[in-house]
Parts: sequence; structure tokens; C-alpha cells
Amino acid sequence: MTGRLYGVGLGPGDPSLMTLRAAEVIGEADVVAYHSARHGRSLARTIAAKHIREDHIEELLMYPITVETTDHPGGYRGALDDFYEEAAARLAAHLDAGRTVAVLAEGDPLFYGSYQHMHKRLAHRYPTEVVPGVTSVSAAAARLGEPLCEAEETLTIIPGTLPEDELTARLAAADSAVVMKLGRTFPTVRRALERAGRLDDARYVERATMAGERTGELASVDPQSVPYFSVAVLPSRVDTGPAVREEGSGEVVVVGTGPAGAPWLTPESRGALAGADDLVGYTTYLDRVPARPGQRRHGSDNKVESERAEFALDLARKGRRVAVVSGGDPGVFAMATAVLEVAAQEPYADVPVRVLPGVTAANAAAARAGAPLGHDYATISLSDRLKPWEVIAERLRAACAADLVLALYNPGSRSRTWQVAKARELLLEHRAPDTPVVVARDVGGPEESVRVLRLADLEPSEVDMRTILLIGSSQTQAVARADGSTVTWTPRRYPEA
Repeated sequence: MTGRLYGVGLGPGDPSLMTLRAAEVIGEADVVAYHSARHGRSLARTIAAKHIREDHIEELLMYPITVETTDHPGGYRGALDDFYEEAAARLAAHLDAGRTVAVLAEGDPLFYGSYQHMHKRLAHRYPTEVVPGVTSVSAAAARLGEPLCEAEETLTIIPGTLPEDELTARLAAADSAVVMKLGRTFPTVRRALERAGRLDDARYVERATMAGERTGELASVDPQSVPYFSVAVLPSRVDTGPAVREEGSGEVVVVGTGPAGAPWLTPESRGALAGADDLVGYTTYLDRVPARPGQRRHGSDNKVESERAEFALDLARKGRRVAVVSGGDPGVFAMATAVLEVAAQEPYADVPVRVLPGVTAANAAAARAGAPLGHDYATISLSDRLKPWEVIAERLRAACAADLVLALYNPGSRSRTWQVAKARELLLEHRAPDTPVVVARDVGGPEESVRVLRLADLEPSEVDMRTILLIGSSQTQAVARADGSTVTWTPRRYPEA
């Protein structure tokens, strides 16, 4: 009969926050094990001290290293792996002898806890129970007295040991977040928060529920004073009302949502949309952005770009943080140009304007079809609402003469029905009838359709405003795959090269 293994969560530090089950398990165990650094002091044992009996067998699992270097042939990871194997073997000897073993863990045993390394090595061999504990995340929020998540918000837990660029991206995209493992990483985390535009929102919690607890605004914390047992917190963004700012302190951010919304958003764009006071845009694109309490939405028709831009800039002049929502990439036949044109006028010269890139319709369609844009290509809009058809035709001829792959935007709509047929006629004067054409509709959306066909077989009546056309060059290949699909690509090397 073997013993039973317990992973016992002790909570964030205050012994009174241990669960009844944790106290019960420790009291009934034969062996109490706990980890420590090389100094031999164990916070876990300190928390559980009043539940440890004189007749308990105590196993101190002392790490051979923490942050220092090692001459172990396997490096830092190799040294720790050997330690975990040796520690697991010590506990297994007790379990094989029929003793019950309680491994103590600060917080929750399976949340960045040392116990999990014992669990992975022993739980499949012995009866095991994990006793959950209050995490430092919950303790930090409680000590701050600020909600972590509300409504449809999500919480992101981030280790501060990530590279700065990765930290920045994750913080920019997060609704609310907690950054663990500060200490030496604090300067990097602080820079990442600043780069993500979240520093002013960040809170700091040190030794939550323990002696020496400290809380406050993270921006005011001295980096030299930050211990390992501290966290950075970005609380819930849900407010009781709109933000109040001074006139002149607002900004406009033009955000590209990609071809179909959430799956195509960059972390930076997610952050800008979440942090905006007002969302301005074509209603179809606004519908891609989740509604947030306290955030105002201003939808409009697709044909009032200048008016929409002026409206957004006027809001920013009043101190509002405004996100102008655009499909695809805002700089490709989209809202960035309209906003910048209006922002160049005297009344708006002092309004900050940023443009955040998005996945373009051409890139999305190309990825679905293979790599037809793998070599030089030209992007042309077939809409003659803002430029004469003669200009469009001349550009098509020039691109054909240069043997460029073509990405044709805005090929047709209910009011523009002849442009695709005219473009096909012109293209067939310069391209072979079997030139591959990608007909991509609603890429990323519920009605997605991506087909590869010959230029001669392109049917204009099947093309609408939600379609983009990719016309191959003389080098573009289209090959049938074993699964019945057709993949296209344009070689990066020309035969003469």
C-alpha cells in the first residue's frame, strides 16, 4: 500500500487565507515537504507553521540555483531538471513506504508553483490530490480594491521574464492583465507598459497580504526597490462613465481590423480599440468590434469618409480618445487617407493622429490561395467613383506591360456592373487565357469562398463588392493538389535571372 501525495496551496501569504482543506491535509500528513532557495528559508513553511507538528517528517527541497549561473553540463535547465528528479525520488521513497506526503506551495500549487514539477513526476504513480489555494492575482486585486474583469473582458496572466517586444504586444492587446515575476524584470516590464500605452493604468502590488505589503501606481515605483514577490496589475477597463480629459489631450487612431475582424487583429490594434472612448466608422466595420460599457460608437454610411474623419477629429479636440475603424489595412483604399487629409487642415493641426496597420484583403486572399503575390505586384482599385476609368485602364495596361501580378480591389457593386468585364477584356489583350486568377470573397468571414480559375473563365456576374481578384503574371503557377484544391504561387526568380 503506497502513500498519498498532496499538493497543498497555502494562499498568498497570510496564514488566515489558507483553506480549511489545506489545514486538514497538513495536519494529517506524515511528511511535509517544501521548497526553498539556497538560504534555506521557506515562505511556504512560514505560512503553514502553526499546522506543522513536532512529529512531522520535514523534507526541505533546496534549489541548487535560482538566478545565478551554473557549470552544470546541461546549463540552468539541466541543473533544475536534475534537482527535480532528485527531489521527486526523495518523496517517492516516502510514498513507497506508505507515508502521506503534503508538498506545500505558496498561492495555488499548479499556478507558477514549484509543486507542479513534483506533480508531473509523481501523480501518475501515486494517488494524488491537489488542494487549490488563493493566488497572488486574486490577492493583488483584493488589496487594490479594483475589479480585474467585468462583463466580457478577459484576463491575461503574463510572466515578466518574456522579451520586451512580447510583453509589449501582450499588454497592448489585453483587457486586463497581471504581470508576474517582477524583481529584476521590473525595468523591462515598465518599458513594455509605456510602449503599450498602459503605464498610466498600471498598479503595483508587493507582498500582498504579507508583512511589508505595498501598493500604488506602478509609474511611481523605484525599480531598485522591487522584489520578486510583486506583481503589476492592469485592472478592468470598464468604467462608470466616459473619461474626462482636458481639451487638446485627445487623439485619433486609425485602426485596421483586417478582412474579417477579431482573428486578423494585431495586438496593437486590439489595445487601441479597447482603450478608445469613441469608435467611429462604417457601420459594417464597427460591428466587428465588441461593444464595451462606457464606450461610444458612431456608425455611418460608407460614402461619407471626409465627414467621418472630421467628426473623429472634432471629438479628439474635446479630449476624447478616438479609434477610427477601417477594414483591412487603413492605408490601402481605406480611412487613413481621409483622416490625414482632414487633419492637415488648420483647425486640426495639433490633433495627434496615428495609423495602425492591418492585414490587407490582398494578403489574406493570397494566403488562402497559396502565394500568388510572391513576386512584384500592383494594387489597383477598379472603382471609378473617385478617378476616371481612363486612368484605371492606363494603369492596368502599364502593370500588364511590366508583367506584374495584379490585386484588383473594389471590382464591382450593385451600381458598378461593367468594370470587371471591361478589365478582363483589357487584360486578355496582354495576358494568356490560362493565366491563373484568384477569386476571393469574404475571406475570413462566414461566407468565405476562394477559387482559382483561368482568366478566360472569369465570370463578371459572380464578382461583387466583397470580392477581390488576384490576376497572375506570366510566371504565376496553378497546380492541383491531392486533396482536390488548387494552389497558386508566383516564383521569386525569373527564368532569365
